[in-house]
Amino acid sequence: MTGYARRCYGDSITDGGSIPPASTILLLRSKMVPSIARTRATEGVAEQVARMFYTYVLENLSSPGQRYIGHTEDLRKRLEQHNAGRSPHTAKHMPWKIKFYAAFESLEIARDFERYLKSGSGHAFAQRHLGW
Repeated sequence: MTGYARRCYGDSITDGGSIPPASTILLLRSKMVPSIARTRATEGVAEQVARMFYTYVLENLSSPGQRYIGHTEDLRKRLEQHNAGRSPHTAKHMPWKIKFYAAFESLEIARDFERYLKSGSGHAFAQRHLGW
C-alpha cells in the first residue's frame, strides 16, 4: 500500500504528497461511495427533493395584463388543466403561460405565499421585485 493510502486511512506514514496509483483511487472510492449513498438514501433526500409545492402566476397570452395566482404540487399538470378549460376561473381567458413560480417544501407555505401575492402588499411586492 502506498504512503498516500496509508495517510488516508489514518496511518502515521506519509510520502509527502505523491500522486496515488489508480488502484489506490479505486480502493478509496469503493470504500467511500457506498457509505455516502447509503447515508443519503436512509435520510430520504430523494423523496424530500421530489416533493415540492408551487405558488404560480399565470398570464393570459391574448390579454398580457391579465393574471391568475394559484398553488399546486404538479405545475405542468396544473397549467395543462388551465389551458384545457378545467378551471372555472381561467376557462374564459385561455391560453395561459407561466409568468412566475416559486417552489416550497410544504403546502402551507405555498398557500400562504399565494394569499400574500393576492393581497395589497403582495401586489406591491410583485411590482417592485417581479416587474408586474
